[in-house]
Amino acid sequence: MQLTLLAIDQGTTSSRAILFDNGLKPVAVSQREFPQHFPASGWVEHDPEDIWSTTIETCKEAMAGQTPAAIGLTNQRETIVVWDKTTGAPVHNAIVWQDRRTSEFCADLKGQGAEADVIARTGLLLDPYFSATKLKWVLDQGARDRVGDLLAGTIDTYLIWRLTGGKVHATDATNAARTMLYNIHDGAWDDELLRLFDIPRSILPEVRDSAAEFGVTDPSIFGAAIPIRGVAGDQQAATVGQACFEPGMMKSTYGTGCFALMNTGAEAVASKNRLLTTIAYQIGGKPTYALEGSIFIAGAVVQWLRDGVKMVSTAAETQALAEAADPSEQIYFVPAFTGLGAPYWNADCRGAIFGLTRNTGPAEIAKAALESVVYQTQDLLQAMRGDWGQEGQTVLRVDGGMTASEWTMQRLASQLGAPIDRSVVTETTALGAAYLAGLQSGICPDQATFAKDWALEKRFEPTGTDDQRRRDFDGWRSAVAKLLS
Repeated sequence: MQLTLLAIDQGTTSSRAILFDNGLKPVAVSQREFPQHFPASGWVEHDPEDIWSTTIETCKEAMAGQTPAAIGLTNQRETIVVWDKTTGAPVHNAIVWQDRRTSEFCADLKGQGAEADVIARTGLLLDPYFSATKLKWVLDQGARDRVGDLLAGTIDTYLIWRLTGGKVHATDATNAARTMLYNIHDGAWDDELLRLFDIPRSILPEVRDSAAEFGVTDPSIFGAAIPIRGVAGDQQAATVGQACFEPGMMKSTYGTGCFALMNTGAEAVASKNRLLTTIAYQIGGKPTYALEGSIFIAGAVVQWLRDGVKMVSTAAETQALAEAADPSEQIYFVPAFTGLGAPYWNADCRGAIFGLTRNTGPAEIAKAALESVVYQTQDLLQAMRGDWGQEGQTVLRVDGGMTASEWTMQRLASQLGAPIDRSVVTETTALGAAYLAGLQSGICPDQATFAKDWALEKRFEPTGTDDQRRRDFDGWRSAVAKLLS
């Protein structure tokens, strides 16, 4: 009987399970969306029971009676849960990575000069995006008097604890690195940060490698004790799935937003350009580091054209519009609907369109919307190259829904002046989780062999001149500057 691997991909809006064969080809998939809760402006929550139930439902559907050799788990990062270690009952809804309720507290800490030390220890900016201030907030809502009865963790930790019947309270290094409580240089929870955020060490999980033993599932759940052997945050799992194992390799995932990671090897490169320094994966006790940049609005700008202003009825229509746009129209669309991410990190600015004329129509606006993703990626790539300090052409490996747009991918290659590689396997996040579990199980090959097996679906080669690229990008930077002024 052929061995299989089950990847759990627990995301922000849905839970998915994908069954892979031992050649890492997907053979079954199941997905369930779950409700989003917005109790106040800027607040985003999930019911942990919704996360648990959709995870189990999708796993059972994808497995269809089979028993996989191992489970790999990847998850929405930074989202935090606190629960009773006896009953398993959450003390509050999960506070989601998008949540901004601790903005004022973060601003106060910045005013006290705390950010430089936080960056030095964690590689992260002092921002509500990360887990530490969310966890502090939950504890401050009346839970501190029973802290001895509580456990806490990111979504991977919560699911591992539930899957193992409460026997394992653990996380991996990539998820720990997103909490703003983990020293990425020492590889441990940081005492100074625990004091700063008033977090008791006793409620935090044990930190393990990304390919490691995370216990076995309680047989009552799936009818068998299945080992959990791979864990990574979603963007790090995609980095593994794209086989970005060599320093300088870069992947970019285009969904609602965009997350780009560049492998920097054994060196944790301190960013001078407001990027994040993080752990890409940890295998054999050795962390591999990365620079990361986040774009808040990528595919969401196309959703806005479709659902907000009803300019198109399907996302695919934007490609034909872009192709038909008047090339003499120089329109810049800065989609700062929820502020700008890296390298600007301005949460207060809002979107704008520059360069409108009487001849501007839907085609030109659609083209500018797609180009906004291109220019934001160029912002990240330039910042990464500046921090990395090494010249040379970077091949960018891409995944996510927007990569289906041939026009956008070609425009991206031409503007970056670098090849864009789209892989055959589009489910790279789940693939990365499955590979980590298979590596730990002895089913999957080593990293070098896995990298050789990575399959290219299409390469987009750059066209155009350096002068044109500079002119176009200068126009983008000018538009952003106007928005921020």
